Amino acid sequence: MNRDNTYSAVMARKPEIMKASVGIDYSVFESGSISFDYERMMKETGYTLAEMQDIQYSTGVGNTPILELKNITALARKFAPQGKGARIFIKDEAANPSGSFKARRAANAVYHAKKLGYKGVIAATSGNYGAAVASQAAMQGLKCIVVQECYDSKGLGQPEIIEKARKCEALGAEVVQLTVGPELFYKFLLLLEETGYFNASLYTPFGIAGVETLGYEIAMQCREKYGKDPDVVVCTNAGGGNLTGTARGLIKAGAKSEIVAASVSLKGLHMASDEQFNKKSFTTGHTGFGIPFTTWPDRSDVPRSAARPLRYMDRYVTVTQGEVFYMTETLASLEGLEKGPAGNTALAAAFSIAQEMDQDQIILVQETEYTGAGKHIQPQLAFAKENGIEIIFGNPAEEVPGKNIILPAHPSMIKVKDSDMAKLRRSLVKNALEMTGKTPTEEDVEFLAKETKSDVEFVKNAISELKK
Repeated sequence: MNRDNTYSAVMARKPEIMKASVGIDYSVFESGSISFDYERMMKETGYTLAEMQDIQYSTGVGNTPILELKNITALARKFAPQGKGARIFIKDEAANPSGSFKARRAANAVYHAKKLGYKGVIAATSGNYGAAVASQAAMQGLKCIVVQECYDSKGLGQPEIIEKARKCEALGAEVVQLTVGPELFYKFLLLLEETGYFNASLYTPFGIAGVETLGYEIAMQCREKYGKDPDVVVCTNAGGGNLTGTARGLIKAGAKSEIVAASVSLKGLHMASDEQFNKKSFTTGHTGFGIPFTTWPDRSDVPRSAARPLRYMDRYVTVTQGEVFYMTETLASLEGLEKGPAGNTALAAAFSIAQEMDQDQIILVQETEYTGAGKHIQPQLAFAKENGIEIIFGNPAEEVPGKNIILPAHPSMIKVKDSDMAKLRRSLVKNALEMTGKTPTEEDVEFLAKETKSDVEFVKNAISELKK
């Protein structure tokens, strides 16, 4: 019998498609209201931290080095008050087989897919995760399909996304490229149903738990080499899995590090807008993903996202596109390290935050990524110019996303902008009530307190304000 493959029909079959393609019955974690058993869902992976390390190390993933950025630290201290200017470090995740930390997520997911007997894996991503899944699938002898949101309606694709498509294909994956809009998720579901492949989503418990090894390694390596945990760990934040997994790993190691989320500010640009799709110069690590996923994580491609960043972040800062491009060049010219733009988002933030901290403290950027032809500064800025974006030197605080990119006229101008954490927490409570349509129970209030890293009183006050 032929299935109805219209958009509405496929979307209606989403729950059964997800259950078949992930091997998880998400309904068993539900309470019937707002709350659900998050920790029980995370245990659904069935793997201990040690077992995940064994899985990753068997394919050359993980155990990446921590590098001290002595020259960039010295530069930051030039602009810091007396006695300030923390030591800046990076965890060099570009050393992973596919060139980013997402190899950790992919290693777990693909291993589990093979263990369950799936013949292939599918991932919906325009970023480094596609390459990571393709790499791990090749190692495990599985087929791989990567679905990309790549072009606007004129057929113009961003250099970085196209670069990643080439990398995926080089690693043996079939790449399905689509225009911006709702067709991405529709095509993704259709392919899962037609192929019977495993959904190697970024947001399954397998994917997020895979990043826990990164946080754990940070604590262990810092203790061994420097005799202490990092005081601050900065995570580039988009969908929230990077921060969530790293923080959970640090917690499992017993570390008390402050967790800072960092995103590129793309305020004013709409990520689903065809017209504005190519007005941005970053494909991930920006507020277009970071803010929505922080305030409502369950907008992902699984019923319940395992990425819950607001549970773990202590501070959320933004930097500008110009500041990240500048820091990318600074890392290359001062430290001899050429890395891609995503990790340099956190590095730009760390450069600024280090100036607030004491000199004997450690601030660590928890990931780097590979760079290549389309991910370099030059093609990104050239593409921006082609799309009418003005490139100038000046005060990055005056940057207007979609209109210009302002490279700092001086490194002292690199300054993070803090987000209102209380506002983000209230937004999550508001979204939980609106998206579920439920009147919160006491159990829900306690759940939302954990979701927002706050307390019951804060949640109750937020709910009361919403009723006014």
